[in-house]
Amino acid sequence: MKLTFALLMLAFALASPATEAATASTAQPNVSVLSPPLAMPGLARSRTIRLYLPPSYASAPADKRYPVIYMHDGQNLFDAATSYAGEWGVDETLNALAKTTGFEAIVVGIDNGGEKRMAELSPVASWNAKVAEGRAYLGFVVDVVKPLIDSRYRTLPDRDHTAIMGSSMGGLINHAALLWHPGVFGRAALFSTAYEAGGKFLDQVIDARLPTGARVYFYAGGNEGSAMVPDTQRAAAAFAKQLPAADLALRIVPANGHNEAAWRGEFEAAVRWMFSIK
Repeated sequence: MKLTFALLMLAFALASPATEAATASTAQPNVSVLSPPLAMPGLARSRTIRLYLPPSYASAPADKRYPVIYMHDGQNLFDAATSYAGEWGVDETLNALAKTTGFEAIVVGIDNGGEKRMAELSPVASWNAKVAEGRAYLGFVVDVVKPLIDSRYRTLPDRDHTAIMGSSMGGLINHAALLWHPGVFGRAALFSTAYEAGGKFLDQVIDARLPTGARVYFYAGGNEGSAMVPDTQRAAAAFAKQLPAADLALRIVPANGHNEAAWRGEFEAAVRWMFSIK
């Protein structure tokens, strides 16, 4: 089973960039890149941050504030030109959602570290990442990125309006974020969580105390290796022992694989559920 998922992870990591003919930018006008990249304390590197601002942001009253969604793998969220495996269409989806429902949110996309991605998104050392930098990475998000965003933009900074979303290794580090930073993130989406790549992490935290009031959305595809669905179900069952049924969602799509297209297709449903959008 490890080999099956390992091959999926390798294929995902080595996915070829889009061809030159398909690399025209697809990012919407309300997406920008913060400059300069932010230094990552303790990791001796810096990171590009991509920012989506709601359609009403520039024209809204000065006292209008917005919830914030923090997401990993920023290169793949908004733009086919920067994605290495297809984009999520976060900007198009949220722009459309603003028109149809009035819901708006700021999205902060944190670029992955390329060859450092596995280590940065690993909460514990494993066969997949010999060195785990997850605590330092989340420290960067919580202690550097979030304070900067809250100081520069009109956010709702409390945990009930702060979400974290990610897929694969991003889902894994989101599980850790709920446990290590319970006062920061009140909503989380764990897509195709790479528990198998995370070694003994799930075993170590299966009975860990969750923060009260958290809302958590689990998603997995049936074509993501033989362990993906059982591991996701096991994690969700553990959460169900502590969270009210209304604060926990589990969605399994049997035909879906481990790819950006599947996660793009699930993004709107997760946002609607986390923020109770009708």
